[in-house]
Amino acid sequence: MPFKYILLALSVVAIWGINFVVIQVALKEIPPLMLTFLRFFFAAFPAVFFLKRPQNTSWKMLFYYSLTMFVLDFSLLFSGMYVGVSSGIASLSLQTQVFFTAILAVIFLKEKMSLPKIVGATVAFSGIVFVGFHTGGDVNLLGLVLVEGAALSWAMGNLFSKQIGKVDMLSLVVWGSLLSLPFLLGLSFVLEVDYWKVETFRHLSWLSIGSIAYLVYPVTLFGFAIWSFLLSRYPATTVAPFTLLVPVFGFSSSALLVGEALPSWKLIAAFLIVSGLIINLYGERFFKKEK
Repeated sequence: MPFKYILLALSVVAIWGINFVVIQVALKEIPPLMLTFLRFFFAAFPAVFFLKRPQNTSWKMLFYYSLTMFVLDFSLLFSGMYVGVSSGIASLSLQTQVFFTAILAVIFLKEKMSLPKIVGATVAFSGIVFVGFHTGGDVNLLGLVLVEGAALSWAMGNLFSKQIGKVDMLSLVVWGSLLSLPFLLGLSFVLEVDYWKVETFRHLSWLSIGSIAYLVYPVTLFGFAIWSFLLSRYPATTVAPFTLLVPVFGFSSSALLVGEALPSWKLIAAFLIVSGLIINLYGERFFKKEK
């Protein structure tokens, strides 16, 4: 991969890592379901008027993708952070979607789970358990469960994405965002009705408005567009490992920008989860060489 494309990949994972700090900032003034709705409203409009619906896929599959990848995934993630999971821990815990994807693929697509993947999943989930033993402060057990629910929803979305096949990723994101809006609006209006007042939006700080803009444009539209661009030109095995840096950027930006503490247990948990991801990505190659 040429150096300029390496820089592009690094810029995306940096944007995605810092994204968790931005979410934490926005949640100080905007409740989680409302924030999720606003994110995907502006991701859908006005882009939906300029991009055709993804070809070679049905409305049914697009609906399933939207429900799991956008409605459930981000509602649970934002809610988990809202009730008490810090941006650094959220960025790390969400990476377990890799293993949920593998497990669901075994159950529903009859794929085989190799020994390295089993070992990698075990190591990574031991890191999540380790986090669970340190609840309190910036780790809330309910919040951690919600974030893991978001990881499971993301994994379900990955399976639907696989069934959809190769489509324009930006178009998929924009139209998926559009389909998510009635559900997110309904959930927010039912559960957060006290916030749906003119005063809520009138008193939004520029920091919150900037946070929404960051979640919509760099994170959602730019991030997915560049990622699909890289995946269309290079093997997934070349591009995917860059996502290992997302929690690195998440932890470092959380420490630098919002002063999140980094005690030894967080570093141990990060080591376990990232090690599990590395085993998952490279374990089979290593075992083949040994043979």
